[in-house]
Amino acid sequence: MADDKKLHIVMFPWLAFGHMIPYLELSKLIAQKGHRVSFVSTPKNIDRLPTKLPPHVSPLLTFVKIPLPQVDNLPANAEATSDLPYDKVQFLKKAFDDLKQPLSDFLRTSDADWILFDFVPYWIGQEIGPNLRIKTAFFSIFILQSMVFVGPMSGDHRMKIEDFTVPPDWIPFPTTVAFRHFEIKKVFDFVDGNTTGVSDLDRLKMSAHYSDLVVVRACPEFGQDWIQLLGDVYGKNIFPIGQLPTSEYNFEDENSAWQSIKEWLDKQPKASVVYVAFGSEAKPSQDELTEIALGLEKSELSFFWVLRTRLGLSDPDPIELPKGFEERTKGRGVVCTTWAPQLKILRHDSVGGFLTHSGWSSVVEAIQSEKALILLSFLADQGIISRVLEEKKMGYCVPRNQFDGSFTRVSVAESLKLVVVEEEGKIYRERIREMKDLFVNKGRDEKLMDRFLSYLKTHRNAK
Repeated sequence: MADDKKLHIVMFPWLAFGHMIPYLELSKLIAQKGHRVSFVSTPKNIDRLPTKLPPHVSPLLTFVKIPLPQVDNLPANAEATSDLPYDKVQFLKKAFDDLKQPLSDFLRTSDADWILFDFVPYWIGQEIGPNLRIKTAFFSIFILQSMVFVGPMSGDHRMKIEDFTVPPDWIPFPTTVAFRHFEIKKVFDFVDGNTTGVSDLDRLKMSAHYSDLVVVRACPEFGQDWIQLLGDVYGKNIFPIGQLPTSEYNFEDENSAWQSIKEWLDKQPKASVVYVAFGSEAKPSQDELTEIALGLEKSELSFFWVLRTRLGLSDPDPIELPKGFEERTKGRGVVCTTWAPQLKILRHDSVGGFLTHSGWSSVVEAIQSEKALILLSFLADQGIISRVLEEKKMGYCVPRNQFDGSFTRVSVAESLKLVVVEEEGKIYRERIREMKDLFVNKGRDEKLMDRFLSYLKTHRNAK
């Protein structure tokens, strides 16, 4: 039977590590089922990904390097969003659009059955897939609520910042899912466009509209009503494939880095340490950094802080810790400015809370490790994620000014103490433990994956 023939799936994520890592996790799960996967990205990104694979997966997962075209205003060697300040990411999108031809050339010589693509290259579903007779699936790493909030291809009349600070009228049930004024203001180019001439909002809508189906990082037990609503909004088959929790990676420098971190964590009492990290793209302003640092100091809690002081070599505004901060907190706090093994840190017994930017991969890792969440969003849909977690009492947002996003060292200190140690914050610590099974359930995720792959096999084009 034709259906027994194994699939060849091509993966094409956007050039951000928060996108590439979930795409890699999904690639590994597909390869484990015996299907071939070609993971396509630029050379520098593939070299930075954890590409060491288990022996049974390795022959089935191929990394395909396509050089990133040079465009004006994009600094040399910048191939991911983490290499750039936020205002220069638009030039990375311009270069990414120029991958259309080389990607087409690769696909033309491949025997791909499906291509799973991210929100930036909407042109895959619109042009490449139909032209080459390859089926296309829009695999969105954004949470369901963010995708529903983005809305349908037509009938969306939102134009002003204020329009995005309330739930849209196509959500038929009560929800707090919307941006705060300061959150949408910071990323309003998402709506009104950038140097490529196509806004991110339009890219996302077109990616869903032109694809053959939509794949989401979700599970029915955590948001079935949103899955159904997303299907209604897009008029598409929606396939939840689980939360894709990050697997344990063995980076070259992990063991030596982890050894000294573990020694320090081993000396701290159980559930006493705040782990602080804001992902690969989020960089606080100098004022925000100062308030976070002084808030940590004021809380008197122990902390381990992974701090990015600049986004790539072209970042003109590196940030600095307040004078004397490290001396004053010596012994009870560690500031790490290099890479750190987040999964291992979160799993350590001495960590009691996680001050995070609300990036979904980090949230899933925290829930996997049963660590309470203190939320401080900076970019993209992190504000929407914060609303969802807050609604379900799974995280506590540091109080901020709704219009400019400012917060104080006092609110940072109080939020940390509330969630990590105070009786009043016990609900946040307990709720995370209760939710773990929804997020990390191998048996359920296996069934979702089998259902998804069965659909791909049945609906590929006859070659």
